[in-house]
Amino acid sequence: MRGLFRPAALWTATAVVAALLAVPSSPAFADTLLSQGKTATASSTENGGTPPAAAVDGDTSTRWSSAVGDSQWLQVDLGASSSISRVVLNWEAAYGSGYKIQVSENGTTWTDLKTVTGGDGGIDSWDVTGSGRYVRMQGVTRATGYGYSLWEFQVFGGGSNPVGQCGTTNAALNKTSTASSTENGGTPASAAFDGNNGTRWSSAASDPQWIQVDLGSPQTICKIDLRWEAAYASAFKLQGSANGTTWTDLKTVTGATGGVQSHEVSGSARYVRMQGTTRATGYGYSLWEFAVYTTSDGPVIPGGGDLGPNVHVFDPSMSSAGIQSQLDAVFQQQESAQFGTGRHAFLFKPGTYNVNAKVGFYTSIMGLGQSPDDVTVNGVTVDAGWFGGNATQNFWRSTENLSVQPPGGTNQWAVSQAAPFRRMHIKGALNLAPTGYGWASGGYIADSKIDGAVGPYSQQQWYTRDSSVGGWVNGVWNMVFSGVQGAPATAFADKSYTTLDNTPISREKPYLYVSGNEYRVFVPAKRTDARGVSWANGATPGSSIPLGQFYVAKPGDTAATINAALSQGLHLLLTPGIYHVNQPINVTRANTVVLGLGLATIIPDGGVSAVKVADVDGVRLAGFLVDAGPQKSDVLIEVGPPGSSADHAANPTTLQDVFVRIGGAFAGNATTSVVVNSDDVIIDHTWLWRGDHGDGIGWNVNTAETGLIVNGDDVLATGLFVEHYRKYDVEWYGERGRTIFFQNEKAYDPPNQAAYMNGSTKGWAAYKVGPAVNTHEGWGLGSYVYFNVDPTIEVENAFETPVKPGVKFHSLLTVSLGGNGRINHVINGTGGPAFGTATIPSKLVSYP
Repeated sequence: MRGLFRPAALWTATAVVAALLAVPSSPAFADTLLSQGKTATASSTENGGTPPAAAVDGDTSTRWSSAVGDSQWLQVDLGASSSISRVVLNWEAAYGSGYKIQVSENGTTWTDLKTVTGGDGGIDSWDVTGSGRYVRMQGVTRATGYGYSLWEFQVFGGGSNPVGQCGTTNAALNKTSTASSTENGGTPASAAFDGNNGTRWSSAASDPQWIQVDLGSPQTICKIDLRWEAAYASAFKLQGSANGTTWTDLKTVTGATGGVQSHEVSGSARYVRMQGTTRATGYGYSLWEFAVYTTSDGPVIPGGGDLGPNVHVFDPSMSSAGIQSQLDAVFQQQESAQFGTGRHAFLFKPGTYNVNAKVGFYTSIMGLGQSPDDVTVNGVTVDAGWFGGNATQNFWRSTENLSVQPPGGTNQWAVSQAAPFRRMHIKGALNLAPTGYGWASGGYIADSKIDGAVGPYSQQQWYTRDSSVGGWVNGVWNMVFSGVQGAPATAFADKSYTTLDNTPISREKPYLYVSGNEYRVFVPAKRTDARGVSWANGATPGSSIPLGQFYVAKPGDTAATINAALSQGLHLLLTPGIYHVNQPINVTRANTVVLGLGLATIIPDGGVSAVKVADVDGVRLAGFLVDAGPQKSDVLIEVGPPGSSADHAANPTTLQDVFVRIGGAFAGNATTSVVVNSDDVIIDHTWLWRGDHGDGIGWNVNTAETGLIVNGDDVLATGLFVEHYRKYDVEWYGERGRTIFFQNEKAYDPPNQAAYMNGSTKGWAAYKVGPAVNTHEGWGLGSYVYFNVDPTIEVENAFETPVKPGVKFHSLLTVSLGGNGRINHVINGTGGPAFGTATIPSKLVSYP
């Protein structure tokens, strides 16, 4: 903000008042400060120097400030449901004259505790009554021409209930439901329990009417949330039953005004019912959503704890020889263990280390500083000696958040897919090719600074985002840059370069770090029109979460335990290893972080999904691999239920370094790997792979029809790798979708052309945009064929889209690898064929 001036005398008076408020002198105010140091988020920030965390840091010289706009908010996650007795706001000169203090159990459904009008700034202290995990200041009216600005936002209360607290998972979601009546076939009872605020149940127009849900087993009910459509009940009862026949009143409501309601209740029931007694309108009763929350009968699952045996932590006091020995021993195990079960993460505390980390399969090398420059090593290197100098199978490994001072001046990172290089500082040059310049098929760099030049050499394609490079040596087929300082100018026709000055929307991956003796997870803030690294001008903007607010999972933990921890309000840290789940990991709470270390791997058993995310704000999925199980799953990862429609533009969900594998380790099967139904999702680096080698491989063995289906609007993919699916690899039906960099190989193994027909069309496109879509755009998209069972197979078009003014593509290419198959056209009958042993791309600079 512009530093609005207040006289020094006023600052002094304010400090005195703050001290009096912060240290109550009477038993009436003997409550506990719950919010200090907890995770805070906001609708916006004015700049990187005024983050949400500054309002809960206990420091009255730091502050949060918002963008200019009335409907801005700041919220704090208390870590557990707590009783709230008082909220204190210490305003900077840009204050709110009208605002609400709100509370929520899940970060999505809010209840007003206090409505303020005619506010005059300074320090506001409000006595309130309520309970919840999240507390929010929701701005309504600004008093100045600037945004809202708070020195401190303090929440006081009696603390959390460690046993029997009200959960944050909707126990009624997608459960069996019935109703006394429905208005028509489009408003069934199930629509009130589908997690979709755009579908609803509505009854016939008479009193009484009811809607009920079967939770499946007796539960202790603690809260019921109702989201009414315009046809609401002015009077109703909330009831519970053990058998669906005999009902007990949990709460009687009269004089209701509709909208979103949250009702605290107490009782045990398998069936829960809303019994409408008086309608407020001439229509029936109509509910968008009916949510039921339950209380855990057992002890609360603790957060935090050790990181398990597969996380190796180093500090500068340890001998270099000892550290190097541990690195080398694991590398020997993992160098060629492409489908092995070992999983490892090496974490370096701040300091300088005279070591070189050779990185094998399922190995992560990570710094534990707040800045990449807090940790320095000699090298983090990958070569391809194990595979005869061919780097095209150097998958599933990573490095992040440290600096490298290579003794010879160049660090080598010769990788292919699923090998992210994030938040790195190379104090020299970077070589992306294997020794001898064998084949390579990468790759991905983000939020990194390379002082010298980057040499791709034999790399077929590469995507670099929001970084800084000292030069770029060459390109082979498809080199794409967005928001990269020092990137070459666009020259696709002759040099394979496609360059966007900025990345329209990005948010860096969460990362683990140490603060003193405490592990924390940093969650970077969203950036718009980003260019260069997020840490160029100091600390990356964002928020910090203590490890104590994470369930630290270890191999052997069940999905039920993980879901109980998530329901309790914890985030999830998956330590290195393999996790079998017999039910989906359900993420239902806004702003939940699910972070994997060491390529933690989830295998869904019995045909279930691996991960499901509700249609809520700001979920972060990062750093794990889903390996499809033998029994076919319909969908492996689902982001938002079908029909999701909530607006998440201010706080999108992100998928980062989330990988899917079908076959290779064993014969896995899944119809679709990832479905995105929510709006505004960012898919930042994923590799969805139906295996072409390893165990359990064959056209009718590891079956998988589609890699990615996007139904949500305003979805952005940056670094999209999808390969070898039996039909379309990508299907996109949402409006205003954007893809920056796409790498694809079609399935290798159709037995013949007859088995590989889309109706009367030869083959299936790699990337399909639905015919109803009006706006879509892509930059730097490539598709290749290598039909190694029947090299005579043809694909008519690599890209299939509607022909409309708003559907645009830049820098498209197709390749026939060694003449094994043919692509007749690049897109929609346009573009020459790719064929022949010369392996020369067919390119289109733009379409249409």
